[in-house]
Amino acid sequence: MTSQVSSQAEQADGAVVGEQRKAAGVKDVRRLDRVIIRFAGDSGDGMQLTGDRFTSETASFGNDLSTLPNFPAEIRAPAGTLPGVSSFQLHFADHDILTPGDAPNVLVAMNPAALKANVGDLPRGAEIIVNTDEFTKRAMQKVGYATSPLEDGSLDGYHLHPVPLTTLTVEALKEFDLTRKEAERSKNMFALGLLSWMYHRPTEGTEKFLRSKFAKKPDIATANIAAFRAGWNFGETTEDFAVSYEVAPAVKAFPVGTYRNISGNLALSYGLIAASKQADLPLFLGSYPITPASDILHELSKHKNFGVRTFQAEDEIAGIGAALGAAFGGSLAVTTTSGPGVALKSETIGLAVSLELPLLVVDIQRGGPSTGLPTKTEQADLLQAMFGRNGEAPVPVIAPRTPADCFDAALEAARIALTYRTPVFLLSDGYLANGSEPWRIPELDELPDLGVQFAQGPNHTLEDGSEAFWPYKRDPQTLARPWAIPGTPGLEHRIGGIEKQDGTGNISYDPANHDFMVRTRQAKVDGIEVPDLEVDDPHEASTLVLGWGSTYGPITAAVRRLRTAGRSVAQAHLRHLNPFPRNLGTVLQRYDKVVIPEMNLGQLATLIRAKYLVDAHSYNQVNGMPFKAEQLATALKEAIDG
Repeated sequence: MTSQVSSQAEQADGAVVGEQRKAAGVKDVRRLDRVIIRFAGDSGDGMQLTGDRFTSETASFGNDLSTLPNFPAEIRAPAGTLPGVSSFQLHFADHDILTPGDAPNVLVAMNPAALKANVGDLPRGAEIIVNTDEFTKRAMQKVGYATSPLEDGSLDGYHLHPVPLTTLTVEALKEFDLTRKEAERSKNMFALGLLSWMYHRPTEGTEKFLRSKFAKKPDIATANIAAFRAGWNFGETTEDFAVSYEVAPAVKAFPVGTYRNISGNLALSYGLIAASKQADLPLFLGSYPITPASDILHELSKHKNFGVRTFQAEDEIAGIGAALGAAFGGSLAVTTTSGPGVALKSETIGLAVSLELPLLVVDIQRGGPSTGLPTKTEQADLLQAMFGRNGEAPVPVIAPRTPADCFDAALEAARIALTYRTPVFLLSDGYLANGSEPWRIPELDELPDLGVQFAQGPNHTLEDGSEAFWPYKRDPQTLARPWAIPGTPGLEHRIGGIEKQDGTGNISYDPANHDFMVRTRQAKVDGIEVPDLEVDDPHEASTLVLGWGSTYGPITAAVRRLRTAGRSVAQAHLRHLNPFPRNLGTVLQRYDKVVIPEMNLGQLATLIRAKYLVDAHSYNQVNGMPFKAEQLATALKEAIDG
């Protein structure tokens, strides 16, 4: 009763304060714990840039965040059409979050196509900001609107804010020597300014960014800044936006440290550079541009000062061939690609297995098969990474779970490759690659020592007592062969894809030797030391949710919802997929039910069922988008109760 009276008193006081603020011309400010915003428009409207700038300012403010860029595969789809819609979703909060959010609280729609493509994702009561200048009869008919959705009542369930963004932008820039078309291009900055006012985002970083981006065109920089400020001022002065919102920094979500916003591809690039420095080896990337892996090539090409060498090859086969040659020459060698490129690289990956040289194969998975969905995400390359080569050619496979985790996963992939002299698959995907989150920049003493010892001289005594170098004489612990730099006197040895004789490396067609070499290469991979699987099970549940890769965020968010609702459920997430952690079988046997959500048709579930004879249940989605937390929570609840 006391709390009820107190609450009523607070509401009355709040109403009085609200009336006082309104009388003084001051707008209300409401505190929220989290917000999900989606910017949507034509692929030429700058929605990715707008979302990225809003994200950067949100990161600098100290919120936890997660993003989901979503853009068409076409370089320039027809303007105003549904296939041409590009969007950027950002979820930010004053506490720890794990996903870009299920449904936006705010949609900024730059044209009818953007509205129609996204309105179905909005919950009732969401805010919609539309650029009314684009809602012409022709533009609406192009996407199937018989009548204007701004006037026919179809949006009555939402808070609609009709704003003539284009007109306001052109009016704000009339003093500049710009054509109307040039002025219209700044409407995304007007929208960014408006949203920055609504959510009290910092502005200095964006203005600094614009001056830098258009340093060679200062007039364009000044115009964009003017449009940005005009959007802010419009929010401050218009009566249509009576309330602004505050989302406090997520102080308790982050351990002490220095943070920055980072995407998965950028984190992976930094991880590769860090690995090369920790190994004291030059980094070589042999790559062919392919969505969504190309950003790694772009980023690494900027870091020659760290000993990085990038080679943009004429095709996928040339890219990995050059990388394998660099590995033979003593570099930390990397090749990057997406699913279709892995198929082209498969023969050279098999050669790397035969040569037993360290090579990182980075696969940023996308929707398939074949060309498939270049700008959408999927987890469907796991079995290809495991088995997609001729003969018995085992390759370690690891997968990051968040954009920031791509940094640590790159270091781990390098550790395995260098220690065990083997190619290693690193399986990221489009969701991680393009998404972003805060990342704590590690201290140098937190990074692993990846130092390697090259062969220096003879390592074997022949029957006649003379010393010789055997290129396939193995370390008894790791079964790794020596890494001999070509040109080192006395370390000359044969190289090639035909089967090696054990120890000497000479060509061998002997059946018994081939059997021994096949089993030895498999034993080397099976013997790789990986950490035990950690299980999050505070209530001794009977159901385990097992995931891998980018499903970590949605699974964890779903598990949290179930536990809040009183359900008991355990969670574990695999980073190492080949070999599996040694305790995985024991973990699986502890649970009555094992549920494996995947963005494929059940590839990890197939491996788990085959290896451990566990009746694992698959929950699958292959629509090119990540799981939604509520969707997963519902499916897991049914699995628990079923």
